[in-house]
Amino acid sequence: MIKPFSLQPLVHLAQQKNDAAAKKLGQLNQQQQSAQAKLDALLQYRKDYQAQFQEAARNGMPPAEMKNFQDFIERLDQAVKQQTAAIERAKAGVQTGRNELMDTTRKMRSFDTLEQRHIEAEKKLEAKSEQRTQDELTGRFAAHRAAEKDAEQ
Repeated sequence: MIKPFSLQPLVHLAQQKNDAAAKKLGQLNQQQQSAQAKLDALLQYRKDYQAQFQEAARNGMPPAEMKNFQDFIERLDQAVKQQTAAIERAKAGVQTGRNELMDTTRKMRSFDTLEQRHIEAEKKLEAKSEQRTQDELTGRFAAHRAAEKDAEQ
């Protein structure tokens, strides 16, 4: 009978941590993609607003309206800067998540290797035990036959 692997609770814990790290990395990737989509939208909006400003400026506009356009474009530029910083933080988070996943995967594989070694060692012990039992039975049978031959003579 194969003995249970004594580190099985640790194997289970390592698998749970690996699953959690994979889920977290997925969420971090999604956050990064969302941040990138927001930046792309901001850049497109700024480009469109800049084009609208240039069109209005060609047709002539009062200084107050021009100042409003310029102020709004500056606010858009600030939002672009902030969103770019958010993307950099998200990228750093994704890299940290990747590192964590690689670490948990390595640990999980180490435990899996230990478990496989344990199973192989237990199978070898079981095979030796079975061989010993078979050898004993064969020996008894041979002794019994020898005793029968002696009894016949």
